[in-house]
Amino acid sequence: MWFNWGFKYFSLAKQLAYLREHGIMLGSRVRNDRKIFLYMVKSFFVEVIYKNDNIDREPEQLQIFNNLNHLNQNLEKEFRASF
Repeated sequence: MWFNWGFKYFSLAKQLAYLREHGIMLGSRVRNDRKIFLYMVKSFFVEVIYKNDNIDREPEQLQIFNNLNHLNQNLEKEFRASF
């Protein structure tokens, strides 16, 4: 839990470096014609949108979810909004 709190205060470059080294990529999905990559790090989850949807580029946006319930709530909310 303490690491999760500290991770969100890392610089964007440090967050990405940590994700690439210690995170597990769970997969990707498409939202609004953009590809979103989902990582698991310790007990939390991070969604990343890369520039030009290219995983080798720098990220445009990171969204951190404190736990699986938080991630599921967000995904359900997006799913309901798509109809």
